[in-house]
Amino acid sequence: MTTVTQEAGAPFRAAPPSDAAIVTSGLTKRFRGGQVAVDALDLAVPRGSVYGFLGPNGSGKTTTIRMLLGLVSPTEGEHALLGLPLDQALPRVGALVEGPAFYPYLSGEANLRRFDAADPTASAATARERIGEALERVGLTAAAGKRFRNYSLGMRQRLAIAAALLGPRELLILDEPTNGLDPQGTREVRALVKEIAAGGTTVFVSSHLLAEVEQMCTHAAIMRTGKLVAQGTIASLSGGRAARIRVETPGPADAARVLTTLGLADVRADAYVSAELGGHAPEEINAVLVREGVAVRGLAVVRPSLEDVFVGLTGEGFDVDG
Repeated sequence: MTTVTQEAGAPFRAAPPSDAAIVTSGLTKRFRGGQVAVDALDLAVPRGSVYGFLGPNGSGKTTTIRMLLGLVSPTEGEHALLGLPLDQALPRVGALVEGPAFYPYLSGEANLRRFDAADPTASAATARERIGEALERVGLTAAAGKRFRNYSLGMRQRLAIAAALLGPRELLILDEPTNGLDPQGTREVRALVKEIAAGGTTVFVSSHLLAEVEQMCTHAAIMRTGKLVAQGTIASLSGGRAARIRVETPGPADAARVLTTLGLADVRADAYVSAELGGHAPEEINAVLVREGVAVRGLAVVRPSLEDVFVGLTGEGFDVDG
């Protein structure tokens, strides 16, 4: 998939592509009073991907997920999961929306038994086996008999993911799965998402943490105020912006002059002297700087991150910490 800038309303195909886990066309949610939470959203989520749905809080991510799962009705537009009508797709979809809700006085295993019993498609005959497999998959077998109120935040999120995995799932939708977690809990959930995806399940994960998406996902979409501003592979999103050469020197004015003379674009002199690298070789730039008498303390090629992409597309930034 290549990087794209969102344009409204491409026609929806009656038969979504077989390699797409999620397809939306013109998906829109307008609330009473005229507020548009999601505006003409066109998504294409490849099967087998870990797809980051990225945007600041309030950008429309949770509303989109609720529409995908049939929890709220769109005002306009269409969508399909796994290429199927929603009622046929949902048994193949696991979801965690707006945090886990469990009985605090019950054990993790007992909570999962109640989740499983509430699923009309689940077989009671295989419940024990499936619950055991789900707990093992998220690394909670040893804590299965522990009361939920004594679980750490990371364990609670893993139990919620286990609840979403009680049956075989082709698609897993997670809404802010690392929200509020400490670094250890965040690492646990990140590793679990990668493991689930390695088993062939498509994972669609919303987040407002740029660094988290960059570490965990193969693809991403960037939302801003209800609109999709870009989507594609992580590599294509970052690769769409120019790499920069960064020079650390006690003579920034002289370094900036040399870079300008070499024809480098967008020369900046602040804490470092930097410019767009273009087709120049870094070692050649270093040689010219030294030849011109510029003392070079450090030289690096800086590749654009998702944060750079987002700021470039929207003029705004948001949380980058994982």
